[in-house]
Amino acid sequence: MPWSTTPEQTADARALPSASGADTARVVAHLLLPAVVGGVIRRRPAGVALTERLHWDQRGIQTMARLRATYGNGPLLLRIAGRSVALPLIPEDVRTILDQTPLPFSPATWEKKGALSQFQPHGSLISTGRHRTERRKLNEAALDMAQPLHRIAPALVATVRQEARALLRQVDRTGELTWDEFGAAWRRTVRRLVLGDAARDDDTLTELLNRLRAAGNWSVLLPRRRQTRDDFLRRLRQHADAAGPETLAGALIEQSALSRADAVGQIPHWLFAYDAAAITTLRALALLTTHPDQEARARSEIGTQDLSQPRTLPFLRACALEAVRLWPTTPLLLRETTGVTEWRGDTVAENTTFLIYTPYFHRAEATAGAYADRFAPDIWLDGQARENPALVPFSAGPGECPGQNLVLLTVSTWLGVLLEEHLYQASPPTPRLRRNGTLPAEFNPFSLRFDVRPTAAAAASA
Repeated sequence: MPWSTTPEQTADARALPSASGADTARVVAHLLLPAVVGGVIRRRPAGVALTERLHWDQRGIQTMARLRATYGNGPLLLRIAGRSVALPLIPEDVRTILDQTPLPFSPATWEKKGALSQFQPHGSLISTGRHRTERRKLNEAALDMAQPLHRIAPALVATVRQEARALLRQVDRTGELTWDEFGAAWRRTVRRLVLGDAARDDDTLTELLNRLRAAGNWSVLLPRRRQTRDDFLRRLRQHADAAGPETLAGALIEQSALSRADAVGQIPHWLFAYDAAAITTLRALALLTTHPDQEARARSEIGTQDLSQPRTLPFLRACALEAVRLWPTTPLLLRETTGVTEWRGDTVAENTTFLIYTPYFHRAEATAGAYADRFAPDIWLDGQARENPALVPFSAGPGECPGQNLVLLTVSTWLGVLLEEHLYQASPPTPRLRRNGTLPAEFNPFSLRFDVRPTAAAAASA
């Protein structure tokens, strides 16, 4: 292992190589500013559109490549707003950092605590020590982290099919599917999955959470919205107390019997994180509509199975993973050193923030190879992705997202229902994805618009 926190080993060590002032400014302008403008905790549609229009992610990827060529393997040390920030430049360092979570690389960074404490002060992601251990264990158990099909999979599939079909009945009348319509159906689905049918139409709960997430975009720069948070958590607990066993809240309460962790305090992160899954679902649908061979494979996969029952749908899951690889929903993975740490003879100070810029590692030719800018779902099926330490769509190591399998089940089930009896063609102002060609580094999901019609078989049976 290259890392050590033994004081004797760090006494004569050098500091990490430091970026010049000009390169630090480039990192702020091309890596950090786009994330802030687009919204780190709650997406800002206008900001995301601006990022796409200015090709900011492509500039970020190019900036990282330039830093790698200039400074070598790194990590590269920067001073930003009075804080020490280390930027990994090679895939092996990414995996090492993530594998050594939470010690010496804690996910509970100063910036993350400031943002997430607005609505989940007891979330495992911003916890340390015993609290993190207990809360992480509870999340893994309640979310069935290791299982491709969650214990509530039958209820999940039934709920997704009901909500997706209700959406498609509306689409059949208009012939069009937009982000706004899909997003509303998705939120109803998530509230039912997490909290039960009684929460289906509780838009107020989501609005309270969105206000807190919007404040979280500014991390430590805004005061805590304590009254809003109290209102949100009170409403959340009422739903959680009434949730049945075939909900995620029910699974959580069942697992919490042997835990001292704040069970309901974990739910805000689930509601928040499911928004990224909505973005992934529509991006994957757009990819399939512009890649006829892969669309045919997806339709073949769902055409041979009874989708009223839980299915793993490996190809559709691979398409979802590929959408996250191409356009990471978490472009900045953060870790913070818990003590003075040594890296190959260089010293890293305590409380240094490590910033992993995932678009570069997922898309640069140097790290992703021949499939860097192509839609290549097969890499998730043939072992290529597993062998590449740069690909971390759901993070990796002990801090890996415990809900990965649950999200992939939800997304693949939604895609299956959408494709089952309908055909889609992206229409303006949807960003143009070249058929079977090089894909842009930016893809604004909020502008997605599809022309939709029933399949011939569905039309004949209507």
